[in-house]
Amino acid sequence: MRLTHSTLWLVCAALALTSSLFGASALDSLSSGKLQMQSAGPLAFGPDGVLFVGDSAGASILALDTGDRTPGSGGMVNVAAINEKIAGLLGAAPDEIQVNDMAVNPISRNTYFSVSRGRGPDAAAVILRADASGKLSELALDSIKHSRVALPNAPAPDAADDRGRPLRVQSITDLAYVDGNVIIAGLSNEEFASNLRSIPFPFSDADGGTSVEIFHGAHGRWETNSPIRTFVPYEVQNESQILAAYTCTPLVKFPVSQLKPGTKVVGKTIAELGNRNRPLDMIVYKKGGKDYILMSNSSRGVMKMSAEGVDEYEAIKAKTDITGLPYETIDELQGIQQLDAYNDSHAIVLAQDDGGALNLKTIALP
Repeated sequence: MRLTHSTLWLVCAALALTSSLFGASALDSLSSGKLQMQSAGPLAFGPDGVLFVGDSAGASILALDTGDRTPGSGGMVNVAAINEKIAGLLGAAPDEIQVNDMAVNPISRNTYFSVSRGRGPDAAAVILRADASGKLSELALDSIKHSRVALPNAPAPDAADDRGRPLRVQSITDLAYVDGNVIIAGLSNEEFASNLRSIPFPFSDADGGTSVEIFHGAHGRWETNSPIRTFVPYEVQNESQILAAYTCTPLVKFPVSQLKPGTKVVGKTIAELGNRNRPLDMIVYKKGGKDYILMSNSSRGVMKMSAEGVDEYEAIKAKTDITGLPYETIDELQGIQQLDAYNDSHAIVLAQDDGGALNLKTIALP
């Protein structure tokens, strides 16, 4: 069985049902109290409506009980200028808010956003929820069941790269819940900074993670300090894999079984998708009995790739242009900033129009 978003939904629903029948629950590991959250970045859902949040500024992963466990039918969504509605709810101007990530609760089909109110290091971190009608509400953090795990080797708060850009904000670039573990991509403070971690949930202590190395075909060199920008879990021949996308734009495969603390793993670059581009978000989905990857990008639109046979491509190990796993560009999908699976036939997107408004809508999977 290949691990798609639909499969993950079924797993989450089964876990929720099992916990209600037998009394064991992911919620048992969470404690009520006021949540201290310095930033809100990547989001992912786990069992029982638990929302994982990447707090890069705080160098930690948070698990929050959303209390959102009523099954939803997943009606179609079409909310114009939701950034203006978010700004209104938070008492800010639209240019003072930034939507950092978006995730759909697989139980209720409500959509969650991690938002920064304000700019710079003093920006307030907020989690918002939207139902199918677009009604927004803020997830109250004053007394919420939650747990936290700290990343022991995140870049220091004042660390910067050779261009003066802060590194701490890249300590968590993406995350996902896979087989009882939270997989986290980002940067560490190690010599080989690019890092993948696998932290069991419920949380205990986090280890230093695994250093990852890739061959970047467009650059023609091996790289160890460029972070994964976005990734999806995917099962190939009964083995869990991470399909990871990097800036300029290698697509790389890592076996989850090789993510051992304190080691280094070399990924298999299976595609170069074009330079001068940053991948923004990606999902895996099934259509017509076949699996596909859908990836939104900063300058190359939305790419659709067949996931069939991803294990059969030769590893890219020489300087090259666009090659490897082929793709088609979905021309009608423009300005897609965030992307998540919604149900078996639709995705939900946050699309920026020519006027700068962010529109939330469901789209048929291409």
